[in-house]
Amino acid sequence: MHFHGTIWRPPYEADSLLLQATAGCTHHACKFCTLYEDLPFRFRMSPLEEIEADLQEAQLWGTDPMARLSARLQGLPGPQGPRRVFLVGANPFALQARRLEEIAGLIRRYLPAVETIGCFARVTDVGRKSGEELRRLRSLGYDGLTIGVETGDEEALAFMNKGYGARDIVEQAARLDGAGVSYSFFYLAGISGAGRGREGAARSAEVFNRTRPKRVGSSMLTVFPNSALYREIQAGNWREESELEKLEEVRTLIESLSIPTRFETAGASNLVHIRGDLPEDRARLSESLTRLMDGTDEEALRAYRVTLRHL
Repeated sequence: MHFHGTIWRPPYEADSLLLQATAGCTHHACKFCTLYEDLPFRFRMSPLEEIEADLQEAQLWGTDPMARLSARLQGLPGPQGPRRVFLVGANPFALQARRLEEIAGLIRRYLPAVETIGCFARVTDVGRKSGEELRRLRSLGYDGLTIGVETGDEEALAFMNKGYGARDIVEQAARLDGAGVSYSFFYLAGISGAGRGREGAARSAEVFNRTRPKRVGSSMLTVFPNSALYREIQAGNWREESELEKLEEVRTLIESLSIPTRFETAGASNLVHIRGDLPEDRARLSESLTRLMDGTDEEALRAYRVTLRHL
């Protein structure tokens, strides 16, 4: 399989076939992000020949004699072809619709059992596609996009150089809804800065409540020395939230969301992993965070943060 650099995927895509369609990020300007610093280029589109070769390799899993023998000896069902493909890269949805259609055609040719295709997407990637193109991509299996919106706090979006505003999140989510393409949001606790965590969560909830994400996955900001955000801190232009404030921010978001959605903190950046469905699990999730905040201190929480190698 052809992969460049560290491969990132959402926790809930663990059972998906990972297929590289792009590497790097088209935006590559968010102040907090260091995820793609190990690449010697900013963005790369995988040649169709590489994608086809990877699909041919993946196709062998269902027919590999050793895999079948291993399953038989263990009394397990024979290996099955994947039902879902997740295109890796920071935002493969930035590719032109025609290119995404070609990739879907290759997937269908080599892995006919695949039902859906997902990937990371930026808000701006959606805006560059017409409604007709979005509907066409949905008909070819594109569904369950993961969008790293990070926040609905306009001030934080601008400072972090996300390249879009809160209104754009609402507008492009509505266009996905209209095309029948489901999506999940990534929220980044801590992005609003010290003293503004609860405000950022409340503003984000106001934005998210006007959309229909099937999942809101919350991660926690970790500031690394090689990031532009670290340099902003050194210059005195921004202050990081405490770990307790980040937890309080997540609790505020949970308590402020009024839409039906799955909420989870499953990434490595989260000290505690909670998950549940809103609104029915709201009280349980909120109480879990309250107990954690009451039972620990900032020093203990910070000890976990400083050991992290990635966001």
